[in-house]
Amino acid sequence: MENNKANADILNDLVQINNDRIAGYEKALKELRQEDDDLRPLFLEMIAQSHRLKSALVQEIQVNGEDASQGTTTYGKIYRGWMDLKAIFTGHDKETVLNNCEFGEDAAQKAYQMALDEDTLSANLRSLISYQKFELKGSHDEIKALRDQVAQH
Repeated sequence: MENNKANADILNDLVQINNDRIAGYEKALKELRQEDDDLRPLFLEMIAQSHRLKSALVQEIQVNGEDASQGTTTYGKIYRGWMDLKAIFTGHDKETVLNNCEFGEDAAQKAYQMALDEDTLSANLRSLISYQKFELKGSHDEIKALRDQVAQH
């Protein structure tokens, strides 16, 4: 029973990271200038991706008889506040928005790695988390490539 609680706590941390990611991309959508509207479909896909990942995590939490988290992490709230402050000084240009998104993607990768470093995970949960981390790494790399492309111009 204690192992179920420990695993639910790990999974809830990842639920919160996905909630942060959703909130971050929703914020990025609001910050987009009209000339950067080409990023809108990508950001919407990132939001949909986090909803899918979160759904799979919530299902596992409930299978373990625990309650899923609904909130975001304190770190995520601090990050979004920092994004607001940074935007005042740097504006909402495409490179800044992509830099902020990459920062969030880095945080997600770290959270998933921390979860994988836990020794209480069952093989099933380890597999799920590994797959989700891999999927998010693809998104991270896509954001980074776009940011690098914009920075070169």
